[in-house]
Amino acid sequence: MVQALVEINENTNRVLNIVKAKFDLKDKGKAIEFVVNEFIEYEDEPELRSEFIQKMHKITKQKSIRVSDFAKRYKLS
Repeated sequence: MVQALVEINENTNRVLNIVKAKFDLKDKGKAIEFVVNEFIEYEDEPELRSEFIQKMHKITKQKSIRVSDFAKRYKLS
């Protein structure tokens, strides 16, 4: 584990305290780790995640409906 001394502004400090309290984390270091992990998950390319690939395989096996005029079929015009 790496230790770091960081300077943060008051707003960031408040947010870290809220994250720490909301998710019952031990300290601000755990709150920072939580926020970073959430960001990584949020920014991760969906096509690289195994859940996304499994979901796409499931969808491709579903029966499809051929539609010649989408707007007419779903009364959009």
